[in-house]
Amino acid sequence: MSRFVVALGGNALLRSGEGTVAEQRARIRETRDALAPLHERGHDLVFTHGNGPQVGNRLLAEEQSTGEAEPLDVLVAETQAQVGYLLQTGFGDAFGGPPAPLVTRVRVDPNDPDFDDPSKPVGPYYTADEAAEKEFRTTAVHGDGDTRYRRIVPSPDPIEVLEADHLAALVANDAGPVICGGGGGVPVVPRGATDEETNASGGTAERKHGEPGEYKGVPAVVDKDHTTRLVADVVDADTVVMLTDVEAVYQDYGSDDPTPIREATPDELRALREVGEFPAGSMRPKVSACARFVDETGGRAIVTDPASLGDALDGEAGTTVRPA
Repeated sequence: MSRFVVALGGNALLRSGEGTVAEQRARIRETRDALAPLHERGHDLVFTHGNGPQVGNRLLAEEQSTGEAEPLDVLVAETQAQVGYLLQTGFGDAFGGPPAPLVTRVRVDPNDPDFDDPSKPVGPYYTADEAAEKEFRTTAVHGDGDTRYRRIVPSPDPIEVLEADHLAALVANDAGPVICGGGGGVPVVPRGATDEETNASGGTAERKHGEPGEYKGVPAVVDKDHTTRLVADVVDADTVVMLTDVEAVYQDYGSDDPTPIREATPDELRALREVGEFPAGSMRPKVSACARFVDETGGRAIVTDPASLGDALDGEAGTTVRPA
């Protein structure tokens, strides 16, 4: 049996302009049906997912609240649980048993350069006047002739899935698919020595019940595609599937004549990336994560939309990344 890690993103969870729970439930049912070819072919499944719209809604609610704002790492955890629950109920027993959502933390480097130069837009859009009044950093977003602004936060690279042992045990249990790594996981860093008490001899004191753990959350959002690669390594997957809102990875995307890339090696994708293909805000994280997964494992990666998944498994749609 092959093991697939499937990253649900784009219109796999929500269409543009949607956001209610009812709309999410309806879209999840459609995605469940589109995923049927994976189950029919006997593949063992693990799911990761995005949480952009959900975090955006929570950030907006926090802005409108008069109480103390919840930190971003807590909002990522909340929306992991929210989307995990909706997928759990929406998928039901369609993939061999009830899904098991796992709130997942990922360790990041506290010295990641993105903490000094944030790159990830999150949350609602603002006018220039509204953005100027915000206490957080914003960035200009251009489109349709208008310039709007969004909050911008760090997006550090994930280094390690901290729940790796729990994840591996759940997958080995074979009672149903596991849902993990939502929104890229909750980003955490090791606590510094100043966060720990020291004993009389100068060593680190044993923690007492109720004290903070070994890691602390940071205000950042991790790219789910890179976390998906780590999850695939933890569960020994041989295939990663990135579901998004376009049918394949394209060369000259956005031009009058884009060309779908049906099959490529990691080096071929990197060469295209180096000459300006795959902009940072679109396909670049998927291409980079897929290339690295294939290089490190010798497996394959597929990028496509839910409706084209069946054909993509046969190499007749989507983009397949294979070893050289």
